[in-house]
Amino acid sequence: MSYITWPLVLLNTAVWLICGVGVGWGYARRDWRSLRADGVLTRLRRWESRRFYERWCCVRRWKDRLPEAGTWFGGVSKRHLPSLHEGGRARFAAESLRAERVHFVLLAVIPLTMTWSRGWWVVINLAFGITVNLPCIIVARYNRIRLARLSFTDANS
Repeated sequence: MSYITWPLVLLNTAVWLICGVGVGWGYARRDWRSLRADGVLTRLRRWESRRFYERWCCVRRWKDRLPEAGTWFGGVSKRHLPSLHEGGRARFAAESLRAERVHFVLLAVIPLTMTWSRGWWVVINLAFGITVNLPCIIVARYNRIRLARLSFTDANS
C-alpha cells in the first residue's frame, strides 16, 4: 500500500498555497492604521520579554533566515527597523501585528485539512502548519516587544 496519494498531495498543496496567498492578500488590503489594537491571541503577555524570546526560542539565531513576504502585496519589509523621523515605527508595529494575525489565521488551515486527511496526512499537515507559521508568529511578537521597548525609551528621552 502506498503512503503517497498524489491527489491528496495536490489537494493539500493547493489548499495551503491558496489559503496562504489569500489570507496574506486579504490582510494586505486592510489599512495599516486599523491594525493597532491587539486581539485576544495577539495581546502581549506580562511574561513575554525580549530575553524570553532570545533565551528560550533562540530567536536571534534564526529570525533572519525566514522569508520576508511583507512587500508581496504592497506592505513594508520588516527586515530593518525604520527611523523614528519617518513615523515608520508605528507602521512597523502595525505590519508586525499584521504578520502575526496572518500566521495565526493560517494555523486554522490545519483543522480544515483534517476534514479530508487521515493517518499520516494529519500528522504531515499538523507538522507543516506549525513549522511554517509558529516561527513567523514568534518573530512578529519578538519584534513588537522590541519596538514597544524602543517606543517607551523614546517617550522617556
